[in-house]
Amino acid sequence: MEHFDASLSTYFQALLGPRDLRVKGWFLLDNYIPTLLCSILYLLIVWLGPKYMKNRPPFSCRGILVVYNLGLTLLSLYMFCELVTGVWEGQYNFFCQGTRSRGEADMKIVRVLWWYYFSKLIEFMDTFFFILRKNNHQVTVLHVYHHASMLNIWWFVMNWVPCGHSYFGATLNSFIHVLMYSYYGLSSVPSMRPYLWWKKYITQGQLLQFVLTIIQTSCGVIWPCAFPLGWLYFQIGYMISLIALFTNFYIQTYNKKGASRRREHQKDHQNGSVTAVNGHTSSFSSLENNVKPRKQRKD
Repeated sequence: MEHFDASLSTYFQALLGPRDLRVKGWFLLDNYIPTLLCSILYLLIVWLGPKYMKNRPPFSCRGILVVYNLGLTLLSLYMFCELVTGVWEGQYNFFCQGTRSRGEADMKIVRVLWWYYFSKLIEFMDTFFFILRKNNHQVTVLHVYHHASMLNIWWFVMNWVPCGHSYFGATLNSFIHVLMYSYYGLSSVPSMRPYLWWKKYITQGQLLQFVLTIIQTSCGVIWPCAFPLGWLYFQIGYMISLIALFTNFYIQTYNKKGASRRREHQKDHQNGSVTAVNGHTSSFSSLENNVKPRKQRKD
């Protein structure tokens, strides 16, 4: 195993250049093997978990979900605030910022981005909760690709470019996660669900985040500084892949659902049976099945 890790390290350094020694000795960063093994274990659980749960009742997980989502909301808020203050203190340049120009402010960003990397490991639990609750329809290609890739990408970021221009996407993503995990936490409480209306806008915010990250990353290509261009090109490519997948998800989830609801709405008006829920017109098959047909009038 040590020989394998040494070979990997030699290959990575030949490809990416010298590693950043400021993170030497930090938890999980010296050796890529733990990150790789965690990713493989994650994919195995994604594959085997639904098979294991197939003939078993779903777990509720309500209490632990509230705690989990609250914890990730607070962690995301902490990272967002620390990144914003670190960038402000270091007077980071929006257009391009090197990794070794702001001293202690750089180290503050490095410390926060380690938590950001580690949070990607914690977020594997998102998928595990879906599997335990038998919400397998939510374990999509997009979901698995995003979770599995982010942990690995950020291991490399932390070892080669742990500050500087790397701050921007993590800052935006931390803010989006404050909104997302607070939504998930509140939705774990059944009495709160009727008041949650902003799920659609979270996805829109994610798409906006990817576009803004591409714009900011492209600035570093156009006006380069002491930040590796290869990383910038890779990030642009990765953001494009996420835009494609999230756009497809948005269309499948909201546009088609909206069209389906409009058809159901028209059908319900034709049938004379419209159910209003919290001010929104919708129809529920379970309610329709329980409604007894009226007798036709003879007059």
